[in-house]
Amino acid sequence: MPSYGLTKRGIRFLFLAILLCFVFPGIIYHREAVRNYFTDHLPPLYEDYREREQNLEHYKEYETRKDVKYLWSANHAHSSGWGNVMQDYVMNGLLAHTTGRSFVFDDYIWNPDGSLFTDYNGHLIPSRIPLTALLGGVMVGGEMPPGDTTPRAVSKGFFNKVCPHPTVVHVTDVNDDRMRFDESVPAAYVLEKWIEKINSIEDPCVEISGKSEAIFEYWIFGHKRMLSVWKYLEHSPVSTHWGWSPLIHDAYRRNRHIFVPSAKPTLFEGLTRSAVAENYTKPIPGLLALHVRRGDFQNHCVHLGKWSSNWNAFNMFPEFSDKFSRPTDGGWGETSDKNMQMYLQRCFPTIDQIVQKVMQVRVESEQPLTHIYIMTNGVVDWVEELKEALGNSGNWDQIKSSRDLDITWEQKFVVQALDMFVAQRSEVLIGNGWSSLTSNVVMLRMARGSPPDSNRFW
Repeated sequence: MPSYGLTKRGIRFLFLAILLCFVFPGIIYHREAVRNYFTDHLPPLYEDYREREQNLEHYKEYETRKDVKYLWSANHAHSSGWGNVMQDYVMNGLLAHTTGRSFVFDDYIWNPDGSLFTDYNGHLIPSRIPLTALLGGVMVGGEMPPGDTTPRAVSKGFFNKVCPHPTVVHVTDVNDDRMRFDESVPAAYVLEKWIEKINSIEDPCVEISGKSEAIFEYWIFGHKRMLSVWKYLEHSPVSTHWGWSPLIHDAYRRNRHIFVPSAKPTLFEGLTRSAVAENYTKPIPGLLALHVRRGDFQNHCVHLGKWSSNWNAFNMFPEFSDKFSRPTDGGWGETSDKNMQMYLQRCFPTIDQIVQKVMQVRVESEQPLTHIYIMTNGVVDWVEELKEALGNSGNWDQIKSSRDLDITWEQKFVVQALDMFVAQRSEVLIGNGWSSLTSNVVMLRMARGSPPDSNRFW
């Protein structure tokens, strides 16, 4: 009678096959950590993203067309946090779109000195990151909405190739001191003057000089005059079709159980783009997102108080229920103790103050709020204390924070975009009125039609 038992060699082979079935997916899942281990823990350079954005599908067609016009803002923001850089990119993209020109995009640059890495608080970070590692969609060459004939965005490298001798415009050719400093001059007026200027140029290749200041300097974003551009931005694909990169979407899928409590983490989640069928334009039911800045932001809040600084403009839509009135008895580096305490409560709230605001917002919310995600740079012990206090304040299904994320090495250096993607889709957001990250998210939420009262502030 024949024997069908396994030989010792067969058993060893079967054991090895079973082992590989469990080990190999784990290696793939943690592939960035494995690569990081064997490359001396250097930050990623995102070579794949850079190569793809230099070879977008419409480039061959645009090389042969003579009717495509381009706008390259060589003076774009850099050496700053992503929130400040993003708001500058939004306005540059808006100007390009309203003048019918292709938006020319560049890297997110922390250090423009040509280095690969930069020391930041004792840790190496990439000196520059391809914008396609952060963004997807129209800002980085994606298709325009149906019926929109504006040329698609192109990279700086492609622009340099097809426009070796562009017409260079200096910001001082248009902006005068009144437009810059007079608070009675609406930002929409500044935009309209630039639309006139760009439309008057026949050359398809236009560059705003890199030696110029920004068209919209940073202090304008902290004044209500900036809200006047909303009539242009509200329906622009720059805001309505703003998109995040596949890397950010992968980070979301990898951590979906943190944002959607009913989701269960799996070994394979995040490995493929089809892992979770989900409409990324829809809110995440029941999610309350909190933006809680800590660390050196306390000193920044004190500075804001001393100078009686106002909220960022897109945090000041008139239909919002949470408002801020600048004190009139302070400024120019001095303020009263009462004013300073008010600034700290709304800019750098304590755990008790955070809990009180969360309880208030939950009661007032038109939608049931069931779980919390905290976007924060706070130290782990403080975040755990906050989570415990929030948990004791009510019956929450789940409370998670940025410190609970499981991210790859590449995602680590763009993780702020993941927070923004989640906050953009939260049922309700409680943000920081002085934060550009909060105001960018609020702007995107308003463009997508979120109820005004779903945007709240400390």
